Amino acid sequence: MPFADYKYHRGSTLRPSLLWEYDLSAFDWQTMRNVVVQRVLERGRREDYYAMLNMYGLNGVREALRNVPYMNDKDMNFACHTFNLKKEDLKCYKLKQSRQQHFNS
Repeated sequence: MPFADYKYHRGSTLRPSLLWEYDLSAFDWQTMRNVVVQRVLERGRREDYYAMLNMYGLNGVREALRNVPYMNDKDMNFACHTFNLKKEDLKCYKLKQSRQQHFNS
């Protein structure tokens, strides 16, 4: 795993700009775990990944990734390879497969 050394980066903090629309002084980090994980996956830097992993742990991040409702294909592949997940276990993949595709012409 590329971020296996996250325990050595306990001082890392999440950039507030990732959650710009929320009031971070009253932010419930546990309730909003899926949002935080999705934002870090979409726009995070290495320090943001370290902060996320220290905050939720590896299993917490994996569980949140399974419940994220939308990820683009690039982020989905990155998440699966980085956190050792199967696409079929992701909610976003199941939702994507259930949508009817339109004809491209």
